Amino acid sequence: MVSIEMIVAARARLRGHARRTPLLSSPFLDEIAGRRLFVKAECLQHTGSFKFRGGWAAVSALDPAVRSRGVIAFSSGNHAQGVALAARLHGVPSVIIMPSDAPKLKIANTRALGADVVLYDRAREDRDAIGARLSEERKLTLIKPFDEPQVIAGQGTTGLEIAEQAEEEGLKSAEVLVPCGGGGLTSGIALALEASAPSFRVRPCEPENFDDTTRSLASGRIERNATLSGSICDAIITPQPGNITFPILQRLAGSGIVVTDEEALRAMALAFTRLKIVVEPGGAVALAAALFHGDQLEDDAAIIVTSGGNVDADVFARALELQG
Repeated sequence: MVSIEMIVAARARLRGHARRTPLLSSPFLDEIAGRRLFVKAECLQHTGSFKFRGGWAAVSALDPAVRSRGVIAFSSGNHAQGVALAARLHGVPSVIIMPSDAPKLKIANTRALGADVVLYDRAREDRDAIGARLSEERKLTLIKPFDEPQVIAGQGTTGLEIAEQAEEEGLKSAEVLVPCGGGGLTSGIALALEASAPSFRVRPCEPENFDDTTRSLASGRIERNATLSGSICDAIITPQPGNITFPILQRLAGSGIVVTDEEALRAMALAFTRLKIVVEPGGAVALAAALFHGDQLEDDAAIIVTSGGNVDADVFARALELQG
């Protein structure tokens, strides 16, 4: 349902709207990891995460008459902001369904972008049901956070950039570590690399106790998380891999890597001190995997996606305290 042609078309529509985020490096991080690390800083993308790519790709692909009625999305914050900004730039209304325990910064930013924010209890309420009801009542087009072909295509443009930047660095092969929730970014990058850098292998990275993709890849079938709360990595906590994303990952991805919340916080602090970037916990799990689980990697080089930087000040301060 998603092809390299769709990813290339999404990139054409994103041109002049999305940033080509940098590929950063630090000898200090290389020393900790025991290999060369290159960090794809999607935390520097518009709205502070890669999600703007998928939001713009999906909104811009709609028929103008359909788009004019508005769009709806559900998200813990990053997809919310990406869709809200894409809708605002297209001059159409947006409704965003967000969990009530999402970071305050993400809720405030989404509202500031002009979205009508509807809060829900992620432990007791079904966001899919809420989204379906509101989209029917208000005649809005639902843009899913990961199990949506145009969203996956938009996220896949990250992979096209990684292939180009790796070539500029002279990299012939690498493992590409990606924070993974529902798998939209991970599967999109995997498809892009299959076409443009086939010697690179994607590795999904997840927080402890919310490792549905890792377990699904190991068992060969979609596995659910037992709970939907209890980790600081809110951006990548999803019920299970997507029905569209999982078959792509099953075909193209290597095994998953699981990190603790404390390791994610330590990676955030190191990203700040060594790369001068702000990364949120969920966006730091791939860096944590490279720094603290190098025994699970095989290649001498790793490309790390830091997928978002929308973190509340108290959580960021907690991360910096771990540096002493």
